[in-house]
Order: sequence, then C-alpha cells, then structure tokens
Amino acid sequence: MDLLADVSLRVSVEVGSASLTLASLLELGEGSVLELDRQVNEPLDLLVNGTLIARGEIVETNGRYGIRIIEVAQDGNRLAGMETRS
Repeated sequence: MDLLADVSLRVSVEVGSASLTLASLLELGEGSVLELDRQVNEPLDLLVNGTLIARGEIVETNGRYGIRIIEVAQDGNRLAGMETRS
C-alpha cells in the first residue's frame, strides 16, 4: 500500500445530470436554467476516476466548497441502493 500512497487520483462530485437534444443545448444562454435529475436534499455522488465510492453533502470550508461524506462503499462493494448516474 505504501507503494501506491503517492498515486494521484481524480476526485469529483456530481451534483446531477440532464439529457437534452443538441438543439436544446444550443438554445442555452446566459440566465438559462438547466434542471438536473436530482432533488435539492439528495446526497451528491463522490467519484474517484469516474467510479462512485461515496455520497455526501455540500459544506463550506474556508470560503470553498467541500463535501461531508455520509455514506462510503465498503470492501469494494457499491453503496446500498446506489447506481452510477450517466
């Protein structure tokens, strides 16, 4: 494990997603609102290199966004009731 400790991984948080046609995408402009597939009170997905590993909630820390982990995958298994959103 020590051998891998310095390996960099891409960590991202997914707020939600939406599907739309190219025509709808081209109609977006300043002030447009794109509705996502997630409710405001739902936990957000934490992904490492595109793999869902946890869920959490947005927090503020030192003037920046952060995520408080509320659910973590155990033993390489997916989180209970979770699917990867695409």
